[in-house]
Amino acid sequence: MSETKPPIKPICWLAFFLADVQNGLGPYLSIYLLAYEKWSPATIGTVLTILGLTTVITQTPAGDLIDRLPYKRAAIIIAAASIGIACLLMITTGNFYLITAFNIIVGAAGAILPPAVAAITLGMTGPKFFTKQIGFNEASNHAGNVTSAVFAAVLAYLLGPTAVFWWVTLLAILAIITTQFINPKLIDHEQASGGIDTSNSDAKRKKRAGVAALLENKPLLTFALCITMFHFANAAMLPLVGQKLSIGDNQNAITFISICIIVAQLTMTPVALIVGAKADKWGRKPIFLLGFLVLPIRGILFAIIDNPIGLISIQVLDGIGAGIFGALFLIVIADLTKGTGRYNVSQGAAAAAYGTGAALSALFAGFIVVALGYSAAFYFLAFIAAIAFIMFLFSMPETLNIDIAKYSYSISTFEVEDPEDEDND
Repeated sequence: MSETKPPIKPICWLAFFLADVQNGLGPYLSIYLLAYEKWSPATIGTVLTILGLTTVITQTPAGDLIDRLPYKRAAIIIAAASIGIACLLMITTGNFYLITAFNIIVGAAGAILPPAVAAITLGMTGPKFFTKQIGFNEASNHAGNVTSAVFAAVLAYLLGPTAVFWWVTLLAILAIITTQFINPKLIDHEQASGGIDTSNSDAKRKKRAGVAALLENKPLLTFALCITMFHFANAAMLPLVGQKLSIGDNQNAITFISICIIVAQLTMTPVALIVGAKADKWGRKPIFLLGFLVLPIRGILFAIIDNPIGLISIQVLDGIGAGIFGALFLIVIADLTKGTGRYNVSQGAAAAAYGTGAALSALFAGFIVVALGYSAAFYFLAFIAAIAFIMFLFSMPETLNIDIAKYSYSISTFEVEDPEDEDND
């Protein structure tokens, strides 16, 4: 079993460069299409929904692929290259169908990156150091987002909005280069899928748990439902703020949204480090509850405040909520799938669930804005966030040291077989 002590610098740098790559252009695409291609909010919402649904459809098979694939570094390289090329192609046209097609590529490739990075992390650290390394990963990711937001704002101001598309492509290239510095010999692929310790030659290895085991895992299903509602409430907020800021001020819209991202990400970085350092002591649930609580507050404040400085300040709450979610999501999934060999497919399925919520968020919010205005959309999202908080409070168990076999008959009874050698990338 591999137990590389954190911080593992190549993984940290990979998380740094992938910060903006795995999400494509994020809110910048929304601003670009609204302000420069003159698309309506509803049309933009449709494209973002298709992007989200593409990711949703591919996340579960992507996770299953990463569970089985020994070539995890190659998967990252191919996915990053695909996103970089697609982003460059977007600036060559304003055609709805072509923009949609390029976003489908981004969505499918983006689904591969999170489970691949998480699998490599778990495969190198083992459960003992996983929580702490995830904290470093998330902090690096947020630092990457801050850096990207600063460069995007400066480049957009100096060279125009298309410079952001080139910036994402450059980050993809740097991520590809960084991946080569990860030592494949240190990756335990059985461990990377959430399997048991195979370092003892006399030990037997459990078969990967079947789909039935995942469907019977009530805490996993509850968690998936709660985070789906969380992302339904959260995903559309920042793009809507970007659209709201761009009304009557196209020139400064990208600068404003960049500052929003910087404020949030600067908050997320220390939050992620604290979560990584304390989640094994404080437990997962009380920390996660704080993340759920700040979301409805943020939605209400966005609805009642129009001043750009005020809107930007509210992003501190996004930093708290997203910082907690980003760090704890992977940790809770690892808690709920330990010993099953299904860590990455479960991560993919849960991400597909919340990706569905995120995709529908953009669609619903876009049409609410057209019909009732921005404030109504923010109130609606805040209401959904409040329901998610209540559900998590009363339905989700603490997962630190949880005995998941108590919740799933299939997990407690699936067969064992003699260990097999795993190929290393």
